[in-house]
Amino acid sequence: MAKILICDDEPDIVQMIERYARREGYDTAAVGDGREAIERCRQEDFDLIIMDVMMPDTDGFTACKKIHAFKDIPVLMLSARGTEYDKLFGFEVGVDDYVTKPFSPKELMARAGVIIRRHQVSAPQKQQRLEVAGLALDTLGHELYVDGQRTELTAKEYGLLLCLWQNKGIVLSRDKLLDQVWGYEYFGDDRTVDWQIKLLRNKLGPYRDYIHTIRGVGYKFEEG
Repeated sequence: MAKILICDDEPDIVQMIERYARREGYDTAAVGDGREAIERCRQEDFDLIIMDVMMPDTDGFTACKKIHAFKDIPVLMLSARGTEYDKLFGFEVGVDDYVTKPFSPKELMARAGVIIRRHQVSAPQKQQRLEVAGLALDTLGHELYVDGQRTELTAKEYGLLLCLWQNKGIVLSRDKLLDQVWGYEYFGDDRTVDWQIKLLRNKLGPYRDYIHTIRGVGYKFEEG
């Protein structure tokens, strides 16, 4: 049974999410602040965290970043704001999906299910290390090295880079990338891919142009 940690300082929202999550067969735990979420994740393993952004003491973005420093748990972020900046910042700290309040509990559970299934499936790796020019991707350790320097990647950045790299020279549409990295049942739009590509390019430094934009189609990974 998958276990979800719900982190929100509004008791009514926590109770509603718990009720729907249990209907879907999930086990749940709840905390009211990001600091509590960090400590709970140190003590227990969870398959997903549903976390509000704006909370007293420690906000959701800060909590997400601190949790990912010691444990790989996917995060579905809740927020009363839905600006592009908030979403970009959320993806940068490792958020897997973003839902704006008010939301449909059924849609929230559908998104949660997609994230949990994707995270539980471990695709076999054909190669342990991919290398080109000054880039090296360790597919077992999920680590990127740029000119020998280790560079932090979020789960989605790693998934995108791996997918593009393993299809080197092949143009992949935004829909294809959504399918491969987010899952076939992802409910977001294809701008999510553009945001993540922008963040990923920044991580590649002098090799950012290895990810080519094919206007009106998608992206491909290729030297030069």
